[in-house]
Amino acid sequence: MKRHMSKSEVLAFKKRWQAVNVAEQKELRAASVELKFQQLAALMASVDAMGWRDKLAEGEAEVRERWRRLRSLHGV
Repeated sequence: MKRHMSKSEVLAFKKRWQAVNVAEQKELRAASVELKFQQLAALMASVDAMGWRDKLAEGEAEVRERWRRLRSLHGV
């Protein structure tokens, strides 16, 4: 049976995750543009392996239509 966390345990848990978030933000800011592009390329290359292609394509027609309408409204 799960036990409930005390208020002090909850606050300590929250404080630890805030520290993790700060460290992650620093790491992301320090990363080079080259590294960020490499990470993006790796994600894009994994679309098929992860089975994401169909899910990503689901809203594609709707997004394209929105962009088409925006461009026509702004004369682009």
